[in-house]
Amino acid sequence: MKFVILGGGPAGTQAATDAARMGVDVTLIERDVIGGAANLWDCIPSKAMIATGGAMSYLGRAPGMGLVDVQGRVEFEGLRRRIEQISQRLEHSTESILTSQNVRLVRGRGRLVAPHEVVAETAEGTETFHADAVLVATGSRPRLPDWAEVDGDRVLTTRDAYPPMVLPEHLVVVGSGVTGVEFVHMFTSLGSEVTLIVSRQQVLPTKDPEVAAVLEEDFLRRGVRLLKGARAVGADRGDGGVAVRCDDGRVAAGSHLLLAIGAVPNSEGLGLETVGVEVDAGGYVPVNHHCQTNIPHIYAAGDLSGKLPLSSVASMQGKKIAEHVVVGHTVAHRHLNYEKAASAIFTEPEIADVGMAEADAFAEGRKVRVTKVPFAASARALINHDPRGFVKLVSDPATGVVLGGSIVGQHASELISVIAVAVTAGLRVQDLVESMLVHPTLSEALAEAAE
Repeated sequence: MKFVILGGGPAGTQAATDAARMGVDVTLIERDVIGGAANLWDCIPSKAMIATGGAMSYLGRAPGMGLVDVQGRVEFEGLRRRIEQISQRLEHSTESILTSQNVRLVRGRGRLVAPHEVVAETAEGTETFHADAVLVATGSRPRLPDWAEVDGDRVLTTRDAYPPMVLPEHLVVVGSGVTGVEFVHMFTSLGSEVTLIVSRQQVLPTKDPEVAAVLEEDFLRRGVRLLKGARAVGADRGDGGVAVRCDDGRVAAGSHLLLAIGAVPNSEGLGLETVGVEVDAGGYVPVNHHCQTNIPHIYAAGDLSGKLPLSSVASMQGKKIAEHVVVGHTVAHRHLNYEKAASAIFTEPEIADVGMAEADAFAEGRKVRVTKVPFAASARALINHDPRGFVKLVSDPATGVVLGGSIVGQHASELISVIAVAVTAGLRVQDLVESMLVHPTLSEALAEAAE
């Protein structure tokens, strides 16, 4: 069997390695970077910068831990080298795994020219591949508005800011979703003044209001200017910076403008229309629970599929696709349940959630039990001199089964894994209560919330 994959991001590389282990002849075509542009050019650099900012924030808390004369200064060239080294190391590691599994890597631009035929345009010329199965996982790119001209100098997309050429004196961020708030946290930690334009009445409009409130409180403590209920409609660049005009007449002026207004799927030029693969109005490729398109042997995954735009979700899609390509319906496997995917926001404090949210349960009229424990009651949080945040659990009052949860606080992105396992495995709150966790740790708050 010949399996051709367009796109070397988390979905493509996972599908390639899993299928190759099962004896499939796999060819992976990637035009940019093995590991995925959205991953290695967006996710990893941003988290590396956030880690640097977090180190500076930790130094700021040092006096409360009995330390004095602790200072931190950002050296941008060193930070740039650090980010490049991390991305290069991860790309090399991913490439090594693929080649060790005898996956053929083709550097170039791939497209479908027939249902079972893929063409790759490379530096050496054009090559044609027969494919019994095809996976299209070409990722996404930052969305650009028609009211601002990106120049990579003063008006930036997210990919221009890892890091920018100079530290912005005053950064105006448009977009208050996950990416936008991470950039607010990142640049305030590094020393920039920040204005955040919020089109709704709270940051993170799709998240629990109680969670968003904790983040807003931290932003205000840091001196972030929040323009709520304002939608950016224009940007004027002058010699000294950028002025962003809002639809309510307000103007946000700064030295730089950062656009964090979502992403656009890379579905153009792939030959999808040529072979009859359906593409929706937004450029996404609709898929079923096997990640199949309307043409059964052609699959789509990752950002292109229009599901949760998370690397973890893309990787799991790739794994499930490899299973389906090889064994089809002959072996039963658990379908992906996107509602049980854990996600995290790497601000300070961190935010993470999984499963059913409290607000969603109430909106559906479903009876749930909601319990919350603040980290202020945690010995480890006090030891760390950072008692911000809480653990919240949502469970079924009749059965005690854990339905979801959210965490705000230090290491929330790590702690949420315990709740994610409970949600996926159908564990009860009593299972968490009876788990003998290490003391003193932040994880104890999970058992306390369950109890």
